[in-house]
Amino acid sequence: MTDTLDDPIYKTDALIAEDIDRYLEVHQHKTMLRFITCGSVDDGKSTLIGRLLYDSKMIFEDQLAALEADSKRVGTQGQQIDFALLVDGLAAEREQGITIDVAYRFFATEKRKFIVADTPGHEQYTRNMVTGASTADLAVILIDARKGVLTQTRRHSYLAHLIGIRNIVLAVNKMDLIGYDQAVYDGIVKDYAEFANGIGIRAFTPIPISGFMGDNITTVSANTPWYKGPALMEHLETVEVDQVSDQQKPFRMAVQWVNRPNLDFRGFSGQIATGTVKVGDAIRVLPSGKTSTISRIVTLDADLDEAVAGQSVTLCFADEVDCSRGDVIAASDNPPQSADQFEATIVWMADEEMLPGRPYWLKIGTQTVTATIQQPKYQVNVNTMEHLAAKTLELNAIGVANLSTDKQVVFEPYEANRTLGGFILIDKITNATVAAGMLHFSLRRAQNVHWQATDIGRDFHASLKNQKPAVLWFTGLSGAGKSTIANLVEKKLARMNRHTFLLDGDNVRHGLNKDLGFTDADRVENIRRVGEVAKLMTDAGLIVITAFISPFRAEREMVRQMMQPGEFIEVHIDTPLADAEARDVKGLYKKARSGELKNFTGIDSPYEAPEDPEIRIDTTGMTAEEAADAIVARIIP
Repeated sequence: MTDTLDDPIYKTDALIAEDIDRYLEVHQHKTMLRFITCGSVDDGKSTLIGRLLYDSKMIFEDQLAALEADSKRVGTQGQQIDFALLVDGLAAEREQGITIDVAYRFFATEKRKFIVADTPGHEQYTRNMVTGASTADLAVILIDARKGVLTQTRRHSYLAHLIGIRNIVLAVNKMDLIGYDQAVYDGIVKDYAEFANGIGIRAFTPIPISGFMGDNITTVSANTPWYKGPALMEHLETVEVDQVSDQQKPFRMAVQWVNRPNLDFRGFSGQIATGTVKVGDAIRVLPSGKTSTISRIVTLDADLDEAVAGQSVTLCFADEVDCSRGDVIAASDNPPQSADQFEATIVWMADEEMLPGRPYWLKIGTQTVTATIQQPKYQVNVNTMEHLAAKTLELNAIGVANLSTDKQVVFEPYEANRTLGGFILIDKITNATVAAGMLHFSLRRAQNVHWQATDIGRDFHASLKNQKPAVLWFTGLSGAGKSTIANLVEKKLARMNRHTFLLDGDNVRHGLNKDLGFTDADRVENIRRVGEVAKLMTDAGLIVITAFISPFRAEREMVRQMMQPGEFIEVHIDTPLADAEARDVKGLYKKARSGELKNFTGIDSPYEAPEDPEIRIDTTGMTAEEAADAIVARIIP
């Protein structure tokens, strides 16, 4: 028998196809809400998300079977399913019963689509919470009804508000464990309201819940007859995100890639951060300020007449305008600012403390520059919101500080534009992300202080002295012989009629750096200042010789970057710690070993030896005179 379209099976397939098409059509036009769950450890964040996934029927049968098996294996008490296991995917989390990483989950209801980030509760993983909150529209702050408002509750609330989340749900969880006591719930809400008002949270939605039992999650529970508000799911489905649409803001697009497949095409690719752009629109490229108009808006599928925020496109200009990765294309009549000095809030995310003056990579949008941070203006006490004096920032600390960059950065205040106002700091040596931050404004001196051009330049100064400027940067442990060898090198160069200047570590601490101690932060500032002085001296045409322990690679690299290519010559006076300590000419090692001298390099403060110095001197195999001769022979042809 021949199959025909009249057969029932074909009618069934057609109906199914229509149903799928209708579902996809409806699903495609649903609004999206991104939210996070946060709070202190063991407040029930993972259990809540697991319950939402389960109740919204986003779990397949095989997942459910595996979940039931895992729940039995971990010994869930009084409940067949441990909903937290739907989210706690890492083995370490299942073993410890905590969330370490940020777990993202997608689910949908008939009214809305959701992306939820389950963020860690432990204080040591606050950095992960910041990551999850950076793209969220709403935060669900969970509180264990038995414990009330804790320090981590305050910290996460402050961070959520700081990052720009204006929709806050206070989910008082584990109500079943306090017998659904309204008085306890009201007390927690009152305590939180007093704190929230102090940090600028003017409104929040409190909901009593039990993720374990399902109370007030998808439907209002009979166990809380005194509660007259919505269930959590109803609130998530209907809450209006109170933000100006990105499409209504001025046009901004950071250039990610210059698209040049052939000589006939040149475009600039990126994702539109805010606003809309049309063919024929006048644009401005920043920081150069060059202007042009849009000739084409190119996508993989076809050219567009108009593109909006969120779309990834390639823009072509009507004119040959210089534009590179990291530049920002903006509306010509309403461009963002450019500056190199800012005030910012910084959330420190590294185990090692922040070192003021140390250079870090600053990444903002597609721009990457070198940035140095000054000593914080203050650190925020998340319990009292008090501004505390601070010389540095430690793990999870939040502070306000000024920072400067080595070149102009295109930016907008974070509250106006997350893309051009939010940044991360990256350690130059380890490439680890050490902080996240939000720019407030540029400093007035960034606009008022300009480089003054002079007619007599560094080349003329060098030609007068008939020499090539250089910095001989001696580094090594205390007692290695840096000062002795540096002094001999200068004497030998002087006999050769070379114009030199010796900067010695002890000598500069009598004047230029007399205000600095020997903490890691002060050591960084010590080297930064010396580097700036050495740079001025090379501009004057001198051969500069420095003798400093300079224990950190990052600061030696910072000074190298200040100089012209080839002018920085790192000289490692390589002396084993035992030999340097045996000499102990100044008695410093003895004091350090006895505890009288703190932060002494090689004893209780680290020394990071050069990995690839231009010159290495092994003092165990030569005298100081021989070492000086070897150095001079290397630098003077």
